[in-house]
Amino acid sequence: MDVTKAPQIASLDDLIRELYTVFDGDEVNVEYVHHLMSSYKSNPLDWKKYAKSDRYRYTRNLIDAGNDKFNLMLLCWGASHTSTIHDHADAHCFMKQLAGSLHEVRFEWPADGGDMSARTEEEQSRLMVETDRSTMKVNDVCYINDTLGLHRVENASHSEGAVSLHLYCPPFSSCSMFDERSSKRTKCPITFWSKFGERVDCICYWYYGSQTSRNTY
Repeated sequence: MDVTKAPQIASLDDLIRELYTVFDGDEVNVEYVHHLMSSYKSNPLDWKKYAKSDRYRYTRNLIDAGNDKFNLMLLCWGASHTSTIHDHADAHCFMKQLAGSLHEVRFEWPADGGDMSARTEEEQSRLMVETDRSTMKVNDVCYINDTLGLHRVENASHSEGAVSLHLYCPPFSSCSMFDERSSKRTKCPITFWSKFGERVDCICYWYYGSQTSRNTY
């Protein structure tokens, strides 16, 4: 697909329709998808019905399941909410800022992949290595995959919330999180706080702050 011929995206519905076209085949044109995500300009009237938040943790709210080719979701971040360091299970990840601002912090993969069993006692504490730090403002878009490293997303504000739009292709139901102080790797199933604008009952596994939350809500 030719980026110069990509359509302008006037609404979230337009973006979703175009994503279905883009992901109709097996190849992912990262530049083209990045252009589509950038072309859409945040409009709360488009996405506020999906914005289900929680006081204690950020939430993952599924907007569209993309015929199992992609997941498009809205993440709501309260003041000071943060994820742990995590990978993306060999998927492409596009992130667009819709409201507020977030920090994206990138890290190197641990040399041993976070496998603690292969380490000596002296090697048990092995700090993760930060490689980059950037601020996402409204309508900014970033992209990451596992070959580019790991990342953590954080709301640095102590008083303001934030909202971000995330596109994952292909979808995944689990990923790995990493302890910043030891680089220990833990596989983590992940679920949704809501689907298609409706709250769902689930056991929520996700990487909130420095630990995984496993609670029924």
